[in-house]
Amino acid sequence: MKIVNELLSTYKQDLTRRHFLRMGGLSLGAIALAQFTGCHSNSSNTNFNVDLSNPMLPRPSHFVQRAKRVIFLHMGGAPSQLELFEYKPELHKLNGLDCPPSLLEGKRFAFIQGVPKMLGPQFDFKQYGQTGSFISDRLPHFKNVVDEVTFLRAVHTDEFNHAPAQLFMHTGSPRAGKPSMGSWVTYGLGSENENLPGFVVLVSGDAAPSSGKSTWGSGFLPSVFQGVQCRSQGAPVLYVDNPAGMPADIRKASIEAINSINQQQHELVNDPEIITRIAQYEMAFKMQTSVPEVMNIQDEPEYIHQMYGTTPGQTSFANNCLLARRLAEKGVRFIQLFHQDWDSHGSNQFEALNIGFVERCKEVDQAMTALLLDLKQRGLLDETLVVWGGEFGRTPMMENRGGIPNPYAGRDHHKEAFTMWMAGGGVKQGFSYGETDEIGYFGTKDRVHVHDLQATILHLLGMNHEQLTYPFQGRDFRLTDVHGEVVSSIFI
Repeated sequence: MKIVNELLSTYKQDLTRRHFLRMGGLSLGAIALAQFTGCHSNSSNTNFNVDLSNPMLPRPSHFVQRAKRVIFLHMGGAPSQLELFEYKPELHKLNGLDCPPSLLEGKRFAFIQGVPKMLGPQFDFKQYGQTGSFISDRLPHFKNVVDEVTFLRAVHTDEFNHAPAQLFMHTGSPRAGKPSMGSWVTYGLGSENENLPGFVVLVSGDAAPSSGKSTWGSGFLPSVFQGVQCRSQGAPVLYVDNPAGMPADIRKASIEAINSINQQQHELVNDPEIITRIAQYEMAFKMQTSVPEVMNIQDEPEYIHQMYGTTPGQTSFANNCLLARRLAEKGVRFIQLFHQDWDSHGSNQFEALNIGFVERCKEVDQAMTALLLDLKQRGLLDETLVVWGGEFGRTPMMENRGGIPNPYAGRDHHKEAFTMWMAGGGVKQGFSYGETDEIGYFGTKDRVHVHDLQATILHLLGMNHEQLTYPFQGRDFRLTDVHGEVVSSIFI
């Protein structure tokens, strides 16, 4: 028996060395993951373990949470704040005039060349609610809930092209490979429902996000924390159903057999990603019953469908908003909605402010308003943080691609100032933070950088953005790498 044990020990050592050499640099990350003792930095306030055998177990926050979960409504392509929320009468006066040199010198644009014309607001604005917030006539439903939200009117970013800006908004980096915000949140807090993913993604519009699935990827975090894309049409999750002729009991037995082999392999090579794989197999099996149930909106009462403007069986932003509410009810920690096609350059009808942009407004206005009202009537809004916005804003001048005016009204990408809003989850009602100049070109007061926004969202969830870290390639990384200030002025 002693000889057998010695041989087995030698075998395990050899296999571990072979695994190390085969995986190369990746195995260093695995070793770091196997050895880390908590998902935070060395702060004594934040030491707790992430059990990779059950990684979605709820974990304590750093401090008291204002919000338990997030619903992030991302308008891919960047809607024009000047046609929705920012009433600028001075810009109307400048309509059609040559852009002043001071707005062009030393600036970089995605397409503008030469001297473009200034472009006034394309729609009418009126004041609504007790706060008297100016809202465009393109949002006839949303005007009724302006007293529920906090506007961030001077958000700015570092990127002016879609894919890098979307990655920057959701991962803190303009390049692929970093964990997404939803991954960081579920890594730090786990989830409240062991039968559903902690991070769910829903996509609507004619195209996928410009940044691709890296926008909800887990980067160097264990892959169990990546977003799971669900669908409102067809099978809720691709490939999660049993193959034809495969009974559930046989499927369960096969998963148990696979996981038994995975467990033996983990004991030999000590690769923590194997534990993640085991957890994912088990989650996939649970999702076969839990996901179809929560994704079935047909059993909602008719007044709810009328409220949202939903049509069961279709892929739409309205359906996804209703699904977001259902997922929030079930305790999903981070729910990410992407709605595409907001890119309003004016190069064709689809990208025209007075044509395609109008259609995008119709697609989201009723549903996003209904989502706030529905969460509130169910007592969920106070503990659910809803965030709305694009990856950057639009310029106060008309785009002149290649120096030639575009045939339709449109604006170029603009990273210096844009508007986002937040509701519920511990933020003030009927509040505005930040100001821009008289044409909406630059933030003049209380500017909010993307890292500030990320730090604020994490803080509302009860996490210190400087302490939510992960060791990778020799140092600790974080979502707000390496700066960001919490915007506490918007808190209740």
